[in-house]
Amino acid sequence: KIGLAALVDRGHRELPIRADFVGKNIPTARDESVSVYLEEIDDRNAVVIE
Repeated sequence: KIGLAALVDRGHRELPIRADFVGKNIPTARDESVSVYLEEIDDRNAVVIE
C-alpha cells in the first residue's frame, strides 16, 4: 500500500486523489500560492499564502 502525504492541502483537486496524511488544511483561491519555509533551509518556519 502507498500513502500520500501533503504538508498543506489547499482543497483544489485536479486528479481524483487526495492525501492520506495532511499537515494542515488551508482553503485558498486558485490564483493564490502557498510557500512553506523550513528553519533548516530558510532560517524560519512559516507557511505563507501569497
